[in-house]
Amino acid sequence: MAPTEPAPLTPDALDDCRALSTAAGWNQTAADWMTFFRSGIVFGITEGGRPVATGAVIAHGPKVAWIGMVLVRDDRRGGGLGTRILKVCLDHCRAQGLLPVLDATPAGERVYRPLGFLPWFGLTRWDGTGGGQATGGVRSVGPADLPRIAEADAAALGAPRPELLSRLATSGAPALIADTGSGFALGRPGRIATQIGPVVAEDESTAARLIEAAIAAVSGPVIIDLADHHAGLADQLRDRGFTPRRPFLRMALHHPAPVGNPLHLYAAAGPEFG
Repeated sequence: MAPTEPAPLTPDALDDCRALSTAAGWNQTAADWMTFFRSGIVFGITEGGRPVATGAVIAHGPKVAWIGMVLVRDDRRGGGLGTRILKVCLDHCRAQGLLPVLDATPAGERVYRPLGFLPWFGLTRWDGTGGGQATGGVRSVGPADLPRIAEADAAALGAPRPELLSRLATSGAPALIADTGSGFALGRPGRIATQIGPVVAEDESTAARLIEAAIAAVSGPVIIDLADHHAGLADQLRDRGFTPRRPFLRMALHHPAPVGNPLHLYAAAGPEFG
């Protein structure tokens, strides 16, 4: 049976979508996929009633859209399905007047550049093990902190995403804020590891304390997607026994300069959320 044309999927496809990300070795949970279904749109190409390729779009405010979860089943790769899905995602962004942004793997970058995506900055995924001694100067996030967190995150990212941040703050993963209010670190449980991010701070020393405290609060595997322009924190993670695993490149369609202030963004929420 030939693959269908790309079309929006419903939450009924959740298990099949999870199977795609699991087969690819990705970290997403059912809760992550439901964020895409509830707050964005998931496109799929199906074969025999089951998705063989997916792509998701979530709008962060009225100007920016995040593209993620571009997946193709292993036995259907190389046939252009990923490019077809991506073009549908871009058409959706264009119709909504949104700037498409994404975090590309090296393989994805080879697809995105010919379509007009331009690089902003690099990130590196580090993985290691949680635990250790918690640092001082930070505390747990409370409901009253969320407006301040949302404001700082929007300034760093260049787009607001208060619903996502609220979900992360109550996900059961570390949710920390500096005592001075000058930075925060959120995270979420993953299929393979706890993802720490976003981490936003006014200075590197605050970010370092938040990251150390977040790692200490986790029992088990940890991943963090660190912005490459914060080399001091890379040294901190290396000293902590973390290992760099793979790069990402933040890119936007026909937009050469980052929106927001990436110097205050120390770690991303992951390539699916930005």
